[in-house]
Formats: sequence, structure tokens, C-alpha cells
Amino acid sequence: MLNEDYQLNNGVKIPKLALGTWLLDDATAEKAVTAALQLGYRHIDTAEAYENEKGVGRGIQQSGKARDEIFVTTKLAAELKDYEAAAQAIDESLQKLGLDYIDLMIIHSPQPWKEVNQSADRHEAGNLAAYQALEDAYHAGKLRAIGVSNFNQHDLQNILDHAAVRPAVNQILAHVTNTPFELIDFCQQNDILVEAYSPVAHGAVLSNPVLNELADKYGVSVAQLCIRYDLQLGLLPLPKTANPDHMKQNAAVDFIIEDDDLETMKQLEHIKDYGKDSFFPVYGGKI
Repeated sequence: MLNEDYQLNNGVKIPKLALGTWLLDDATAEKAVTAALQLGYRHIDTAEAYENEKGVGRGIQQSGKARDEIFVTTKLAAELKDYEAAAQAIDESLQKLGLDYIDLMIIHSPQPWKEVNQSADRHEAGNLAAYQALEDAYHAGKLRAIGVSNFNQHDLQNILDHAAVRPAVNQILAHVTNTPFELIDFCQQNDILVEAYSPVAHGAVLSNPVLNELADKYGVSVAQLCIRYDLQLGLLPLPKTANPDHMKQNAAVDFIIEDDDLETMKQLEHIKDYGKDSFFPVYGGKI
């Protein structure tokens, strides 16, 4: 799986599986990225909001891998809804990562985090301004591809109607028991790759009896089953871990889920409790 790619709508190839670095501090991210790249990962996902871009950059340098062998994604902070601030943030991410270019940069959220699930304001004008900064950086060669994250259909349509460069990706919460099929269909119909963060729901699905039964059937872990689920839906999963053993396991997903089993997984009851992670805004909480 680590050698397989999707092709973005601008022709750029993107590895099908990424290492997520959310909630990893600089030092931990550095070690995790170095380990992942040495294990064969080629795609690393970070963000300004994670405050670990420097650690990710050091991990890339420590890995000994050539720059053109690594695909690096980062994200504009959700609070940046004007051109000047977004343009400055792009340059700051390049500096923190220690890179001459970033492979993919996306707007982290259509709303500032404090407004997510709390406000009806979708910041249409501000998102267009931030996206214009991404477009200009893309045309300047600072970014190889651009996109968005946590955008719903309305947010995406705003970009599609007004921007010159079609978003390459929409990175969203998508996992077994919480799969937004209508949004995924809309993205795929518009040639926008869907990236799936939290593919194992922060462990909230690991005790699900149906998933455990299916995992036993295929001789894999529930985590592997969940990652494979996203892949078979045409999504790009971003499992987060700092554990090299888990990295290896997360990448060992070359099996195929049978159609009937995949349909069973699609129909599983929507998860309602993410435990300790429920306070994050994308899960309905507040910051």
C-alpha cells in the first residue's frame, strides 16, 4: 500500500496512505516522521494548528530520504480569513518545515474553530480570500497542490463557483460508523479527492462487536479493517500514531473487504460518543 498513489485533479500523484501528526508535539513528531519515512511511508500530514511543523521538518531531514520522495501536507489555520494573513502563513509554514515547496496546503476549516457547530456564518468571502492566497502560492511554485478541509457542500460550491483552481482535496472526518456519503459523492463527482482523518475514530470503534467479527474473518486488526474500509471507498486515510509498530500495522492493508461485508460496515450505527476526544469541534464540542 505504501507504494500506491492517487492522482490529483492537476496531475500530481499523492500516496494513498499518510501519517497523521495531530496532537504530537515537535519532539514526538520529529521521531514519528523519521520512523515512518524509514519504514516506507511517503506522505506526512501536519498543520499550522498542530504546532509541530518544525518537528515534522526535522523528521524529514533526519530520515535521509530525498525531498522528491516525500509528499508533505500542511494546513492554513482556520482563523485566517484574509489574503494577507494567509499569504504570510504560507511563507511561515515553508520556513518552519524547512522546505522550498509544500506538496499540498489546505484551508483547515471554513469556520474558525471557536465557531464550528456554533455559528451559521460560513465565512464565504474570507474563505475565498484565503484560497486566493493558496492559488497565488500555487502559481508561484511554493505549493504543488491546494485544497480544503472540513468543507461541506455549500463551502465547496463557493470555491468551485469563484476560484480559478479547483480544490485537489477535501480532508474530512470519515470512518466506519461516521461516513458522510453525500459529501463524499459530491467531492468525487467534482474530481476532488477525499482524505479521511481519524479513520479509526480515535479508538472509539475498536470494541465494536461487528467490526471485531469481521476483523477476525480477514485475520487483521479492527484498525486495519477501518483503514481498508476508507481505501475501498476511494478515500485517503490519515491514521495518526507515534508508534512504529502501529505504523507497520496500519500500512499492512492489502487485503480486500468483500462487497457484502463492506455494505455491512456502511450500515453500522452512527457513533455518538468519542470519549475524551468529544470536546473537539469537529465532533460537536467547543474549544
